[in-house]
Amino acid sequence: MDDSRKKLLEALRQAIAAEYEGYGFYQMAAGSTEDPLGRQVFEGLAGEELHHAAYLKTQHRSIGETGKVDRGVALGKPHVVTAGSPIFSPGLKDRIGEAHVEMSALAVGVHLEENAMTFYRARAAETTDAAARAFLLELADWEAGHHRALLEQQQELQQGYWERNGFAPF
Repeated sequence: MDDSRKKLLEALRQAIAAEYEGYGFYQMAAGSTEDPLGRQVFEGLAGEELHHAAYLKTQHRSIGETGKVDRGVALGKPHVVTAGSPIFSPGLKDRIGEAHVEMSALAVGVHLEENAMTFYRARAAETTDAAARAFLLELADWEAGHHRALLEQQQELQQGYWERNGFAPF
């Protein structure tokens, strides 16, 4: 097995592990929020993480066994949350001072998605396999969409959260 294939397989192994970690986090966030829309969105994000892991496992197996990407499987389209969509119900703003779990979940989610996006883009730039590069970039785009949505919701709520909790220095 050549070095580029070994490197790609290792990258996929790391990506699979990261997707399972994301799944665990989003499940925990869904179980911790009192906001019904937030719970639904976090459960949806958890489901997408599992979908990504399954897709990556299929590609890992195919590349390991045949040296080629399995073109018979597809990621499909993101469907859970897009930039501009609210993650939480409007009522969360009314209790923003007590929304510690939700604000923490947004902050951690922003970092998870940014790290995943960066990882997939870097691995895409490193691989010589055009099909692998394409699906890695597709995954990076999914993660970028999640990142934008979480970041926008965080930015929308952050000022009120800071003010209600007395740690906005302005």
